[in-house]
Amino acid sequence: MDVKDARVLVPGATGVIGAALAERLYGLGARIAVAGRDPDSLSRVAAACGDAPARRLDAYDLDGCARSIPWAVGELGGLDAVVVCVGVAGFGPAEEVGDTVAEHLLTVNALAPVAVLRAALAAVPAGGVLAAVTGVVVDAAPAGMADYAASKAALATWLTSVRRERRRTGPAVVDIRLSHVESGFAERAVCGTPPTLPRGRTVDEAVDRILDALTSGGAGAGHGP
Repeated sequence: MDVKDARVLVPGATGVIGAALAERLYGLGARIAVAGRDPDSLSRVAAACGDAPARRLDAYDLDGCARSIPWAVGELGGLDAVVVCVGVAGFGPAEEVGDTVAEHLLTVNALAPVAVLRAALAAVPAGGVLAAVTGVVVDAAPAGMADYAASKAALATWLTSVRRERRRTGPAVVDIRLSHVESGFAERAVCGTPPTLPRGRTVDEAVDRILDALTSGGAGAGHGP
């Protein structure tokens, strides 16, 4: 996909990586629409992207997540790519993570992104890209991250299956498995304390990786660094 003049929706644009991605895409000449949970952050990133169209996104409103697609199509006159950066971390031994927290992780990390991307399947044409950020946690499944890893793995499995379904038709379907990023994501976990992690890649490096996946149609995106 050629980024210049591409019409791109970034759900999760109020997060650190999503905001940085939206701004980079805008700087490269893409036409951006942004969606996210926090209204103040959403206003800031929309302004930074040339007063881009903005819509609040509540991960627990799956119908609303799906409706972000026809909204973006209407605002931009079509869609060439959707890059979902929605996500939340959670840590702790499996026996200490309650069912309510587990449901939250699954909803935010899997069901909401799937709702957006399922709706986008009919809206983004061949030559476009449907992408979501998962993480190397999908492959590693570390101790102390059972429910978090499972929620990300659910999204990754969905992407893999849909990519096989759409191998010859429709847009590229891309799973972007980022390794640890120094974005403060782990420190904002919904439960538990993150383990000691080696220094991760910078936000700019993470955005570089996402852009590489978009412009290459996802070649190699399903792997770690």
